Amino acid sequence: MAISNFSKIVFLALVCMSSINGCSSTNDNTTPPPKFAAILIFGDSTVDAGNNNYIRTFFKGNNAPYGENYPGHIPTGRFSDGKLVPDFLASSLGIKEAVPPFLDPNLSDDELRTGVNFASAGSGFDDLTTLLSGGNAGTNDFVFNFFDIPSRLLQFGNSGYQSFLLQRIEEFVEELYDLGCRKIIVAGLPPIGCLPIQMTLRLENSNHFTCLEDQNSVARSYNSKLRRLLRDIQVKLPKSKIEYADIYKSFMNMINNPQQYGLVETKRGCCGTGRLVTSFMCNSWTPICSNPSEFLFWDSIHPTQEADRVITEQLQKEVIPKLF
Repeated sequence: MAISNFSKIVFLALVCMSSINGCSSTNDNTTPPPKFAAILIFGDSTVDAGNNNYIRTFFKGNNAPYGENYPGHIPTGRFSDGKLVPDFLASSLGIKEAVPPFLDPNLSDDELRTGVNFASAGSGFDDLTTLLSGGNAGTNDFVFNFFDIPSRLLQFGNSGYQSFLLQRIEEFVEELYDLGCRKIIVAGLPPIGCLPIQMTLRLENSNHFTCLEDQNSVARSYNSKLRRLLRDIQVKLPKSKIEYADIYKSFMNMINNPQQYGLVETKRGCCGTGRLVTSFMCNSWTPICSNPSEFLFWDSIHPTQEADRVITEQLQKEVIPKLF
């Protein structure tokens, strides 16, 4: 079934956005319609709005202190203290204030028309990722299967595994296109070697946490290939707009220039020790920092609401204009 005769925006993570075609009112007293009618989200825990609340998995973010800065101060299943990039993006585009999880049984018809979030924590483009985790797609593939449990590294090697994942991305983007999606944003990998959990697992000096250059080098190599692939895909798919989101740059800007963004801590998360704590380990008995907005990471893997706000601002400035 086609998504309809208008394009949508996808964030991959991946975003499919739907631009509005057809008639619109010219009455000066009416509010102009948003540039996009709907937004669809695909990805992993960095953009999961709560789908894992409704599936059998231990990897959930539906308990306090998750959501302490979300409207109503309630945990929603988002792996953050508040809103995620898709929420900020949908709001800035005038679509809706937050993008709900697709598996929410109480979704209204209006929510379905304006877009939902299909992301699930622990997911990836590699089926083995989901099997291992129980659950941006892409990040999990490298963390689970390449660095921490190197099954795919042994099977494919570095370049081979990147090619394997890129082929899966190409197939997925083409499938979305066949369903009617025309405006797509695909995010690259973050600096995986700067995630607190990765630095902790490689700990050689507990007093000197530094980003792991070997892991960041793999992320940069993959991102470079992804950028080229997306250009090639767009050429093949008529009337498509497929844009790359440089998440790596956003993270490194905050890591290298924290004061510019009001940050004071970039090497550990706000919840607990910030080194290994995530999901159910970050709970109501876990102490948290006094000001999450000064932290890049909420837990040992996921960015804070403030960091996601910064990433969204970069998308609005550098990526969204290219969709027109």
